[in-house]
Amino acid sequence: MAVFLVLGSVISLQFGAAFASQLFGQIGAPGATALRLGIAALMLAVIVRPKFRQETLVLGMTMAGMNGTFYLALDRIPLGVAVTIEFLGPLGLAAVLSRRARDFVWVGLALLGVVVLGVREYTGAKLDLIGVALALFAAVFWAFYVLAGRKLATAGLGTGGLAGASLIAAALTLPYGLSTAGAALFEPEVLLLGTLVALLASAIPYTLEIRALKTLQASTFGVALALEPAAAALAGAIMLGQHLSVISLCGIALVITAGVGAALRKAPASPGKPAQRDADLALPVPQ
Repeated sequence: MAVFLVLGSVISLQFGAAFASQLFGQIGAPGATALRLGIAALMLAVIVRPKFRQETLVLGMTMAGMNGTFYLALDRIPLGVAVTIEFLGPLGLAAVLSRRARDFVWVGLALLGVVVLGVREYTGAKLDLIGVALALFAAVFWAFYVLAGRKLATAGLGTGGLAGASLIAAALTLPYGLSTAGAALFEPEVLLLGTLVALLASAIPYTLEIRALKTLQASTFGVALALEPAAAALAGAIMLGQHLSVISLCGIALVITAGVGAALRKAPASPGKPAQRDADLALPVPQ
């Protein structure tokens, strides 16, 4: 059951990102970031009482940076490509936490996949370098998000801590979003689509993952997480008409293989309990 919760989160998240990209033409990427985080924070605050501690502040800051840079990247490069590059963050963190040389082989394979992506984009043209750089920044924020989220989870703050962190992330992104989008941020059509994005990309996936992580081993979670680039490519093709080339799909396949391989290489420390370093990766997916 927990695995299906994670898979549901992955699919919901990427289709939410596809809907979010449709807002860029009206309110820009910063406006879409602020709207999505703001509405999602309000939703969570209604459901559960927000908790504020040092852990929520750190997680909120990483969520703001991660979502902000990812949406800016998404405004320049296809969804599947952006998520694939961003996935280098948690994969690289997994190798660093394991401190085993063979795990860096998986990171190298993922890097090869990203290089292959750079050969040809879905249109046959070169990737936008600024978009790639922004996706790499999002990858770094994703890695920090994993660490901050684990700390919040182990502190016993649960969904209340997530609600508090979401409010902080919304407060950090709202000023820039308002300055770029202005009154367009509050148009009924924009608010309606923003609410849908907040549900699909924040409220639903984060809630599903928190429930799943109560019983799911980190290795199983990692395998499901590795399917993010594939889900993003699918959502991009269906929702945005971003049909990737065969070369790009091969690059994404290399990254997925690296993610699955890295997850399956991690053995539990004792029956029924994931190793501590592996558990550091058992966190809600971002974006």
